[in-house]
Amino acid sequence: MTKFIGTGVALITPFNADLSIDFDALERLVEYNIANGTDYLVISGTTGESVTVTSEEKKELIAFISKINNGRLPLVLGIGGNNTMSVIEEIKSTDFSTIDGILSVTPYYSKPTQEGIYQHFKAISAIAPKPIILYNVPGRTASNMSPETTLRLAKDFDNIVAVKEAGNNVHQYLELLRSKPKGFLILSGDDDLALGVTLAGGSGVISVIGQALPKEFSEMIRLGIARRAKEAYDIHFKLMPITALIFSENNPSGIKAVLSALNISKPDVRLPLVKATDLLKSKIESELKVLGKS
Repeated sequence: MTKFIGTGVALITPFNADLSIDFDALERLVEYNIANGTDYLVISGTTGESVTVTSEEKKELIAFISKINNGRLPLVLGIGGNNTMSVIEEIKSTDFSTIDGILSVTPYYSKPTQEGIYQHFKAISAIAPKPIILYNVPGRTASNMSPETTLRLAKDFDNIVAVKEAGNNVHQYLELLRSKPKGFLILSGDDDLALGVTLAGGSGVISVIGQALPKEFSEMIRLGIARRAKEAYDIHFKLMPITALIFSENNPSGIKAVLSALNISKPDVRLPLVKATDLLKSKIESELKVLGKS
């Protein structure tokens, strides 16, 4: 699945001050990423505030991004949840004509066993019309998908082609890389670990900070894939402070503050999230000056 190698970005959903979707800002964001080296776009992930976007708004986002993208980059759509039947129904009712893959998070809140996680994705695999990228983010779901379960799914179902691993657990990454079947992609969901994972044999990243600094971040990952570690780490070290800053309060408030400072979109988020504090915005603006971005 070469479409998902490199740098994917988990797009924010830009809002106006009244919290309606800011489609002008979304167009700017998509064009900015296409022009600056991003390899694929992810719609309706956690960073897109998927839990507070309505089903009708999600359809509007898919249609709008698909129109602006116009086939230039692969598109991945987030569809997941802790009600397996509802996930299946959403997949069945979605138009995938412009979509290249499905990003599906492990069931949250319910805290299923490893067998429950396996059976959940087995049921989704049986009806999915597009390749599936598993998404493990235990810090949000309260349930870690073990490497054994991930690899079992990878070996048992041909349409499960990758995992976005976001446990911030180096040992877990290495176990996946050591034992994965040929062709199965290990994608970093941790921006701070993305380069190290790529150099160890991973296939890239689905990034948050990458959408604000796509030229630099995607070049870093390309260098990592090419095993040009010194050059890649030169970029990594420059991006470390801004990467840490965007996750210091909550995601996506941090990345929205960065995009606001870059005049791409506004900093507004929907409750229960709140906008970045003035202190964080000040730190972000200072770091962008260091990077020569303002």
